[in-house]
Amino acid sequence: MFIHHSCHSAIQSCLSTKSFAIARLYNDESTMSIHIHDCCEIYFSISGGKQFLIDSRVYEFLPGDIFFINQFESHYLSQVDQDAHERVVLSIHPEYLKRLSTPQTALDYCFTCRDAAFGHRLSLSQEERKRFMYFVHRLSETQAYGQDVLDQAVFLEMMAFLNHAFLSRMAQSASPVRERASTPHYAQIDGILSYINQHLAEPLSIPMLASHFYLSSSYLCKIFKDATGTTINRYITAKRISRAKALLAEGHPVAETSSLCGFGDYSNFLKSFTKTVGIPPKKYASYTRGAGG
Repeated sequence: MFIHHSCHSAIQSCLSTKSFAIARLYNDESTMSIHIHDCCEIYFSISGGKQFLIDSRVYEFLPGDIFFINQFESHYLSQVDQDAHERVVLSIHPEYLKRLSTPQTALDYCFTCRDAAFGHRLSLSQEERKRFMYFVHRLSETQAYGQDVLDQAVFLEMMAFLNHAFLSRMAQSASPVRERASTPHYAQIDGILSYINQHLAEPLSIPMLASHFYLSSSYLCKIFKDATGTTINRYITAKRISRAKALLAEGHPVAETSSLCGFGDYSNFLKSFTKTVGIPPKKYASYTRGAGG
């Protein structure tokens, strides 16, 4: 199977083939800004560390950690370890997972059925890390006849393994979410993120947020950028686009979607959506509804 060296190319391959793609990245690979797309993703850290923002939660991202990111969830990697940050990223089309699932085995469980307290992360044991990398190496092997069938077989085994590990951790009822000891404004930032997510349909601005949380605008912007690695306005836009994609996929009209997502100006919605997603909202709606049918 072809191993990509860019998240962008892996995502494009996943979406075009409607299956899955794998990328192996190193510290010289520039990270993407906060983004949302139509595939599920698995991030595995081999070496190095950083912070990972997924929707309204910020995590440490340490060696051996694996993250499950569902379709439409905004995410952003920040604070790269400058010495080394090797990671593996799998981009998986959600319909591909559904096709391969059975009534007894839902391969998308780790993406769609998370407990709120559990979060997005699974910290793998040393033995589990070796097994996961064994699957990655199997997918990296050069094959000839039957390569597609063999790749799918390895992928199935890998997803069964990861879902089993996920369910085992859930059963232990012990939250693996590590608080950000390095971020002194943990509770404050979580409150800001939660407020934004709950009021996306309403007008949101830095002065309004600063007033609501009794902070100066400059201080609010500073602690938000320090904690999340992105700006408030960029985060708000990403979350609104995420909601817009979900609403369009459900059949909501474009103009109604713009209003429900808090875009006061329709032309601004068209411009922001097209820039972020790559196609206009009307075309995106037609594509998703056609794919669903």
